Amino acid sequence: MSIAEDTVDYLRGHSLILTTAESCTAGKIVTLLSEVEGSGELIESGYVVYSPQAKRRLLHVSPLTIEAFNLTSVEVAREMALGALRDSTANVAVATTGILGPDDVDGIPAGTVCFAWAFQSQVRCVFTREHRFLGSRCQVQAEASDYALKWLPHFHRHALLGERGLV
Repeated sequence: MSIAEDTVDYLRGHSLILTTAESCTAGKIVTLLSEVEGSGELIESGYVVYSPQAKRRLLHVSPLTIEAFNLTSVEVAREMALGALRDSTANVAVATTGILGPDDVDGIPAGTVCFAWAFQSQVRCVFTREHRFLGSRCQVQAEASDYALKWLPHFHRHALLGERGLV
């Protein structure tokens, strides 16, 4: 069974509806899920936002956050995930922002990807992580998409326990 199939089963089993806010993964997370039969009822929307302007306009990412922490930061990923949930009927959001490479940008190594998983129930919980992947642009993008899906159940279980921050 693939990571996408496992994730679809998990979403279904826990009555979760997903939205994504993807920068460096460019919609690959939603694409992977959509390839699983029956997943359409579990995907509410998917934002692909590359530019700072799109992150601000569509996901309400603060320009101050971008200025203070850079586009490739867990702080921006966090705001992207919360922004995706803001006007959505989804109860879980996954966000990615990073540098695929081949070159480093602003001192941030190529392959660095920042993630956020946000859950909406009685309270809103957000978990973030930064991870560096090695390989070509396509390899980093694919591995980051799998990583985002792989960790969704883990952070959801922590949200169910009432944890609200980094794990």
